[in-house]
Amino acid sequence: MKTHTRIMLFVFLVVAIFGCIAFTFKNRAEDDRFITKVVDPKTEELKLYWKNDKNEIIKSLQSLATYVESKNKTLVFAMNGGMYMEDNTPLGLYIEDGKTIRKLNTGSGRGNFHLKPNGVFYITDDKIPKVCITENFITDKKIKYATQSGPMLVVDGKIHGAFTKGSDNLNIRNGVGILPNNKILFAMSKGMVNFYDFADFFLKQGCKNALYLDGFVSRTYLPEKNFIQKDGNFGVIIGVTKANKN
Repeated sequence: MKTHTRIMLFVFLVVAIFGCIAFTFKNRAEDDRFITKVVDPKTEELKLYWKNDKNEIIKSLQSLATYVESKNKTLVFAMNGGMYMEDNTPLGLYIEDGKTIRKLNTGSGRGNFHLKPNGVFYITDDKIPKVCITENFITDKKIKYATQSGPMLVVDGKIHGAFTKGSDNLNIRNGVGILPNNKILFAMSKGMVNFYDFADFFLKQGCKNALYLDGFVSRTYLPEKNFIQKDGNFGVIIGVTKANKN
């Protein structure tokens, strides 16, 4: 009888422990303040877009959806991918399909982009994603896609030192971070959020490095979560597609 009781107690404890782990993970991965998409670059087709085949700037998420449809593909996910100038030219580094279209911007100035350290999100030919501070970026022929923005949200496991907890600097924000399993976490706030809380979200997901992409102009296209924004007037756009079945 005692043995049976001990076994039942052990089973109960195991179930309770795993239940707590599952509950904790769910609460960590799901935060109603943000719309998120985890992308595995090893199995999903992720690209950076700026212009179409006619050398016209794509600008909106709807235009990107139409463009990829012309390639017999379906847009699965899209999000604006970094800061840009008034003419929609990327403000910093932009590499598309291995070609450097805009060089690394190491200058100083006003605005979020220049709140150092800023950084680069890039993917290599062998589909390894990275986020690094601008000073650590090394030009490499193996880099397939890259976009520069700023500021960094998380640097080496720490929230950007310029951010203040409880700050009233609130805005819509979107960003990108690299998860411990080498998948990519994209997130956009559904409402107003400050830099500290946005960075803290990425940190709590396990991202040692995360990069801010943009503010109130940000848009996300994610049909799988019934979150579809098609407008925008962007520079770089990040898109994930899948091939249509013939």
